[in-house]
Amino acid sequence: MEICHNHVKLFAIWTVIMAVLGFVVAEFVITPQYTASTQILVNQKHNNADGQAYNNQQADIQVINTYKDIITNQVILSKASKQLENPVKVITPAKKAVYERNANGNRELVRSAKPAVVEQTGQKSYHVTTAQLKKAISVQTQQNSQVFTLNVKTDNAEKSAAIANTVASVFKKQIKHIMSVNNVTIISRANAPKAASFPNKKLFTLVGAVLGLVLSFAYALIKELTDTTVKSDDFLTNELGLTNLGTVAHIHMKPSEHGIQSSQSADHHRRV
Repeated sequence: MEICHNHVKLFAIWTVIMAVLGFVVAEFVITPQYTASTQILVNQKHNNADGQAYNNQQADIQVINTYKDIITNQVILSKASKQLENPVKVITPAKKAVYERNANGNRELVRSAKPAVVEQTGQKSYHVTTAQLKKAISVQTQQNSQVFTLNVKTDNAEKSAAIANTVASVFKKQIKHIMSVNNVTIISRANAPKAASFPNKKLFTLVGAVLGLVLSFAYALIKELTDTTVKSDDFLTNELGLTNLGTVAHIHMKPSEHGIQSSQSADHHRRV
C-alpha cells in the first residue's frame, strides 16, 4: 500500500499511455476482419408413419459432423473458387450431343450438343484460392441442433458475404451427388457485416490499460526493492546501530537590497 501511495502518478500515467496505445494499435495498425455467416439446415424428408421421427432427427444431427468435413473439402472449395472468380447463374444447363445407330450400324447425330445458357449475377468477382478459402472458413454447430453455421472471415465485408453464400450454394448442389441425399436447406443467407469482428477496440483499450497498470506496479516494486539509499535516521540507529551525531542543514541563497546574503536555515538539528 505504501508503494502504491508513493507511485500513484506513475500508475495513472502508464495506464493512460498503454490504453491509448492499445486503441491506436486496434484502430490503425491491425487490419480489420469482417465475419459473414450463413445457416444451413439438415432435415431430410422422412416418412414418419412408422414412428421413427426421433431416430430420423438424431440421424440428421449425427450426419452434420460429416457435412462439416465435406463443406471444407477440396471438391467443394475448388468449385466455389471458380464460381467466385466468374459469378454467373446457369439458366439452362449444357446438353451433350445424342447419337443413334442406323440400320447400317453407323452413328447418326440425333441432337447436337448445346452449351449452357448463363447470365451474370451482378456479384463482384473475387479471386480466392482454395487454400485461402479453407483458411477463411469455419463451421459452428450446436448440440442437438440440425442447424450448423458457416462463418467466413476476410478483410472485406462484401467479400466475406459473397464467399459464405457461394460456398453454401455449391455445397447444397454437390451434396446431392456426393451422398445421394437431398436434406440440405439454406435457411439464412449471409449479409455484408457493417462492423468488423476483429479487432475489438474496446477490448484492446482495456487490455492496454490493465497491462500499463501491471507494468507500472512491477517497475515501482522492483525500484523499491533494489533501492539501497538510506531514507531515515531510524534505519541508521535501529538497524545498523550507529550513533547519530547531527544533521547537516540545507543552505538557501536569496537576494537582498544590498547584494546577495547567505542565510542558513536548519530544518531540524539534534545531537545524540
